[in-house]
Amino acid sequence: MNRRLWLRAGCAHCAAFSGLGLAQTEWPTPARFAKPDLASDEGGLWALMDREESRLRRSPFRLRDAALETYLTELACKLAGEHCPDMRVYPLRAPHFNASMAPNGMMQVWSGLLLRVDNEAQLAAVLGHEIGHFMQRHSLERLRDIKARSAFGMFIGMFGLIGLVGQLATLAGAMAFSRDQERQADRIGVELMRRSGHDPREASKVWANLLEELKATPNNDPAKNSVLFASHPPSDERRATLEMLTSGDAGRTGEAEFQAVLAPLRFGLLEDELKRGRPFESVALLDRLVSREPPNTQLLYFRGEARRQRGQSNDTEVAMADFQAAVQTGQEPAQTYRAMGELHKALGKPQAARDAWQQYLRRAADAPDAALIKQQLEELPA
Repeated sequence: MNRRLWLRAGCAHCAAFSGLGLAQTEWPTPARFAKPDLASDEGGLWALMDREESRLRRSPFRLRDAALETYLTELACKLAGEHCPDMRVYPLRAPHFNASMAPNGMMQVWSGLLLRVDNEAQLAAVLGHEIGHFMQRHSLERLRDIKARSAFGMFIGMFGLIGLVGQLATLAGAMAFSRDQERQADRIGVELMRRSGHDPREASKVWANLLEELKATPNNDPAKNSVLFASHPPSDERRATLEMLTSGDAGRTGEAEFQAVLAPLRFGLLEDELKRGRPFESVALLDRLVSREPPNTQLLYFRGEARRQRGQSNDTEVAMADFQAAVQTGQEPAQTYRAMGELHKALGKPQAARDAWQQYLRRAADAPDAALIKQQLEELPA
């Protein structure tokens, strides 16, 4: 799609897009932002964000993996162009799908997002969207607005990961950009993907996959219960718009590069995913991951464990099938036997549970739960 067609595609929301230069054939990237005078309103907001960034650097939530931080920073730079020197990207161990960017150039990328994108192009779609907010100074507009509404403390708390899980819905109302700003950032993100050589068609897949995951929980309405879908344009509209904007495009997906960086971290991120306590969503996510990487031993174990936790009809059988398939690879995680023991115990098979737990202890004698497993062994009937 050429640049004129890209601009015409946004005409349903031209009022929101007027700041991007509709009369031109290409969106003009704004010049780098100078640090504002500390005495100004904007300067005060930057100073607050700088202090929050100092806290973020020391946060226990920070994923301190040099290869990942370098990879994310380099990707942000490819997308940001001349704004590259202002990009500082912090990966955080938080098992929810989220990324955010402050007006001083501080970006957070949560591990739940990294677990859910399939390749570099999909990650670029999300980072490009956030950089779009940054280049249009949406964060500054929003910060000023919520400061005026006495919600500033909650917004700052979001950047500091205060109330990470329990207050997400509350915080969403305070921090959400307008839907027109979200549409604007989507269009800029697509353009930045084109310029960096990434396949823009991957952008719509990110939101389609996430929507299917959220819809997996019975009676769940993503538009009401999801931070992202509550504040963003309706999902069907967003998918259709992104597909229209990227029709006929091509580019690199960077799947191998992305997966190589994520591989050393994925087991821990999947453990965090199960601890979220959203087994329907976790099963939907793992179904998709297993379909892309059969037969991946780690993914088989985690899908089996998510199914076991979900506890729906026939979940016991399909969970056991996943565990047995993992064992057949010969590379199964030790935790597979712990989970098999739990299933056998629930099925009233004490000897099978004993065999599985003893195998777990042989393979993970120093595991944090080893004492608990030994106690459960003692309590099994003969």
